[in-house]
Amino acid sequence: MGGSSPCASCKLLRRRCAKDCVFAPYFPPDDPHKFAIVHKVFGASNVSKMLQELPLHQRSDAVSSLVFEANARLRDPVYGCVGAISFLQNQVSQLQMQLTVAQAEILCIQMQQNEPGLMPTTQISMNDSDERSVLLSSNSTSTSNLIMMSNQQFPQYLGFANSSPASSVIVQDPRKRESLWT
Repeated sequence: MGGSSPCASCKLLRRRCAKDCVFAPYFPPDDPHKFAIVHKVFGASNVSKMLQELPLHQRSDAVSSLVFEANARLRDPVYGCVGAISFLQNQVSQLQMQLTVAQAEILCIQMQQNEPGLMPTTQISMNDSDERSVLLSSNSTSTSNLIMMSNQQFPQYLGFANSSPASSVIVQDPRKRESLWT
C-alpha cells in the first residue's frame, strides 16, 4: 500500500507497509479488528505463508474463511467452526425428519381419500429422547405399499436403515446458539 496509511496488519505489527504487502488488499486500515482476530488465532507469519501460496484469485476467499474460522474459534475454543457446522447439520437433519413425517402424512391422507373405507393409518410420534418412529397399521394392502414407498424414498429417516456410530454429529450447546453469528 505504501501511501497514506498502513494496512491493519502492518499497523498492528508496528511495521512499515510496503507496496507489495500481502495483507494490504485484504486487511484495510479501517478494519483493524479483522486482522487482530486472525493474527491471534493463526499468527501473522502463518497467514502470510498461506496467502503467498495461493493464487491471487483465491486469496480473498481464503481471508474470508480465516476470519470466519478465527471468530468461531474465539467464541468456542473447543470446537471452533466445527461446532457451528455440526449445529447446522443437526438443524438440517431435524428439518429433513420433519419433511419426511409431513410427506408420510400426505401419503396417508391421499390413500384415505382414494379408499374411503380406510381407517386412519398413521400414528407419528417423536419422544423427548429424539427417537423418531412412524407406526403404520391398517387392515388394507395400501399400508404395505406406503411402507415400501417410505422404505425406498426415506429409509434413513423412518428408521428402516442401519445407523452407524460414525454418522453421529456433535451437537452444540443450545445456549451458545446466538453467539455463533453475532
